[in-house]
Amino acid sequence: MIKITLPDGSIREYASGVTGAEIAESISPRLAKEVLSITVNSEIYDLSRSIETDAHIKLHKFDDDEGKHAFWHTSAHILAEAIESLFPGTKFGIGPAIENGFYYDIELPEGRALSENDFASINKKMLELCQQDNLITRKDITKADALKYFESKGDNYKTELISELEDGTITLYTQGNFTDLCRGPHLPSTGHIKAIQVLSLAGAYWRGDESRKQLTRVYGISFPKQKMLEEYLVMLEEAKKRDHRKIGKELELFHFSPKVGMGLALWLPQGTALRDRLESWLTGELNKRGYEMVKTPHIGNVELYKTSGHFEKYGKDSFQPIQTPAEGEAFMLKPMNCPHHVEIFKSKQYSYRDLPYRMAEFGTVYRYEQHGELHGLTRVRSFTQDDAHIFCRPDQVKEEFKKIIELIQYVFKSLGFTDYRSQISLRDPDDNSKYIGTDENWAKAEQAIQEASEEMGLKPVIETGEAAFYGPKLDFMVKDALGRMWQLGTIQVDYNLPERFNLEYKGTDNQMHQPIMLHRTIFGSMERFVAVLIEHTAGKFPLWLTPQQVVLLPISEKYNDYAKKVLDLLKNYDIRGQIDDRNEKIGRKIRDNELKRIPYLLVLGEKEAETETLSVRKQGQGDLGAMSIEEFAAVINNEIKENFNN
Repeated sequence: MIKITLPDGSIREYASGVTGAEIAESISPRLAKEVLSITVNSEIYDLSRSIETDAHIKLHKFDDDEGKHAFWHTSAHILAEAIESLFPGTKFGIGPAIENGFYYDIELPEGRALSENDFASINKKMLELCQQDNLITRKDITKADALKYFESKGDNYKTELISELEDGTITLYTQGNFTDLCRGPHLPSTGHIKAIQVLSLAGAYWRGDESRKQLTRVYGISFPKQKMLEEYLVMLEEAKKRDHRKIGKELELFHFSPKVGMGLALWLPQGTALRDRLESWLTGELNKRGYEMVKTPHIGNVELYKTSGHFEKYGKDSFQPIQTPAEGEAFMLKPMNCPHHVEIFKSKQYSYRDLPYRMAEFGTVYRYEQHGELHGLTRVRSFTQDDAHIFCRPDQVKEEFKKIIELIQYVFKSLGFTDYRSQISLRDPDDNSKYIGTDENWAKAEQAIQEASEEMGLKPVIETGEAAFYGPKLDFMVKDALGRMWQLGTIQVDYNLPERFNLEYKGTDNQMHQPIMLHRTIFGSMERFVAVLIEHTAGKFPLWLTPQQVVLLPISEKYNDYAKKVLDLLKNYDIRGQIDDRNEKIGRKIRDNELKRIPYLLVLGEKEAETETLSVRKQGQGDLGAMSIEEFAAVINNEIKENFNN
């Protein structure tokens, strides 16, 4: 008999060799129908895989990330089986589950290309395979036999992958007439999938190498209910309307130029105003909370990043070192701000009385992302992090965590992100060899994070074994208006850099001690945050943030002078606006400026000029009637106050 510990801490005994499916059935027949995979001692298993020793387990449904992973991983195999059935001779690259759905990279037979015209037949075949409810089986296989099998199929992509694997670690999964190289996990059978559909096509170089063959990447989505697919497709259509690349172009916020370089955003005046306002607002909040702003260079000596460990970690994803005329001297575009901030801390001597010391920077960093991975502002090669680092004593970690959590909650609330969840990542208690730092410091840090989260009203998910090697962390995942999750804020505890750089402060015992370093971002990167904000608000930003709060619309050129007078008066109330003095009909002006998502439209004609009033229209609400300039200014200021008070 073996002991199985459930997530609530209760223990059940089963015969050795019990499966996840059998455990689920013993708990509840309903659970057995809904469960998709199982975590066994931090490793995810198929439900049909036997458990031989005592274990801590967690059963996963579709609502869980692990459940979705198994669901969509199996769906990728169904996609491959359908394509192989419809297009015999197809070669297959890789087919993973991704954040939303799955894809498979394929090479069709010579002379054949895939198009959207093929989607209907692929969808029909996939659904047919799902309805067959074929069992999915896992088989351990030797490297020699695996090579022999895929060589017989002429699938050079699979044989290349197998050649790099160690014998004894290779498994195949089979469903129906399709067998694939795969680690798993997968669903028990294909019948769990009730709705499945191909979404799009893209090109993808084999293994991300631009010198290799370009394959066809087929994206798809699947669900356990048809209604969920229908709702997802509606959301996709709305997402297309909210695409930050589309809205960014319409609102003239940013631009990408091939001559400047892929993944290098050019911020246009309106986008710069938006970004500067975000930075200025957050800087003001940081000043209130005792942070000191710093600035660091865009490059650093290679030796700096070797000491910090970033060269080893990010070297392959960074731009090549910059050689100088001096022999043996090389610099890098910085991949992280942290080492620079460490050197600032080292520039003077601190005592226990000086801590915590908080420094912050909107620091630009550089990573070399592959062409195919670049995506608008969400995946770029140059981005600015709202970085901050707090150097503190062990007894200050909890209080600093609470202060950062409070700031993150304030920022999210102010920008309309009211639905978010948090996750605490702790170290693996069964394998301390993966981490640095003393057991005592780890225990203090983990306890501080959990207590701080609880005291601040969070209900975080606890993920054991997910901590970084240098310390535990707390992440915030924000849900946008379309229900998509984005990781924004993060707080990390770091023993690594203080140790690598020999950071010290003088304690109460007059001895030197090593401080603990907290890393934190709230926006994450300005580029990605602006992209998320655009899509969350559909470009209708909070009034205090939007680059142009009002547009003045004179109905003819006779009233342009009055419009200029009004604009000057509005500036006295810190109201930002512009004049649309085009020689167009007023109806056209209203439509055009509503498309630009400007919150308030002020129509100015003969009556308004005579009475020195404004005819006010609000985005999404229509005509609000006539107001004096003072009355309108009060409306604007009250709306801004409500934004921060709600």
